[in-house]
Amino acid sequence: MAEPTKNVVGEGSDADVEDVEETELTKKATLASEMMKDPKVLAALQSKLGSMVGNPSGYIDSLPACVKRRIKALKKLQVECAKIEAKFHEEVHALECMYSNLYQPLFEKRQHIVAGKVEPTDEECDFALDSDKEEDDISEGIKKAAINEKGDEKKNDENVAGIPEFWLTTLKSVDLIADMIQSHDEDILKHLVDIKVKYLEKNPAGFVLEFYFEPNMYFTNTVLTKTYEIKCDVDEADPFSYEGPDIVGCKGCTIDWKKGMNVTVKTIRKKQKHKSRGSVRTVMKTVQNDSFFLFFSPPSSAAEGNELDADTEAILAADFEIGHFLKDRVVPRAVLYFTGEAVQDDEFDEDEDEEEEDDEDEHNEEDDEDEESDPNYVPKVI
Repeated sequence: MAEPTKNVVGEGSDADVEDVEETELTKKATLASEMMKDPKVLAALQSKLGSMVGNPSGYIDSLPACVKRRIKALKKLQVECAKIEAKFHEEVHALECMYSNLYQPLFEKRQHIVAGKVEPTDEECDFALDSDKEEDDISEGIKKAAINEKGDEKKNDENVAGIPEFWLTTLKSVDLIADMIQSHDEDILKHLVDIKVKYLEKNPAGFVLEFYFEPNMYFTNTVLTKTYEIKCDVDEADPFSYEGPDIVGCKGCTIDWKKGMNVTVKTIRKKQKHKSRGSVRTVMKTVQNDSFFLFFSPPSSAAEGNELDADTEAILAADFEIGHFLKDRVVPRAVLYFTGEAVQDDEFDEDEDEEEEDDEDEHNEEDDEDEESDPNYVPKVI
């Protein structure tokens, strides 16, 4: 007796269903893969994940009370870890304060050479570069140029004191700071003769950036200061947010501008129309002008008890970044920023990071291709 036809059809239908399901899975996997390559989707996902930080998951909520009790013990241990880390950073800051005194004689000598107060000896100038052929060629070229120009420009050379425009050139080599320097700032910054970092060990902890100027036609100050306050302590109200010391406030100084020389403001003409008569009059109004010297007039910070809007927070965040960069990189390595060598090193660091990310992406793509070529490969649906 022949098998009922419906059974054969049924088996065929099951096979068709399985094929359809596998096709749907493949489509979903492909769609998910394409979506994850979209920067907008990734940004939205990152934002969503960021908003979930600190929020308990459903899994945690479902755990038994005894397990939740143990988690509390782990969190208490985590707070103790944060306190130890805070103590570590306090001691690091104390070491910075101590070692800053050892650097000062070297920085003083640097300032004297830059300002032309002293002429370095032949021994002090005997600095051997790396033995690369290119650098040797440059050295030979400099020597030949010096010999050829010795007779013609001897008088001019004698009139050049120190290293002209040292700090202006140094600051302009840093992209973060160069964007702040306007054309009307440059003549003033040519009178900048030194930048020093003064560490504040405690009450409050922090540091002061001191900008020293020679007498000039723009303001009467000899020193302009920017003070940054650092907090190393763990916030008792939010201990898990601790990631090291933070700058919690900054304070500038008053610049005593000479009459008509304040580059941080400008006067504009503004037309005003009378509502009823319709007549128009021109008034003069003083407004803020873009300038590097606004660096010494930061907005009030949260440390002073004021609520901050988004724009102010962004300005302060950039200000804190610049302060740190001046303290940690520019002032200690000024000559390398002056020559551009430190800038090249920074660019190489960025390129290496980008290459590592590209290599990881290529490796992941190769893994995906290998998996998809496997006949037993089953795509994962996210």
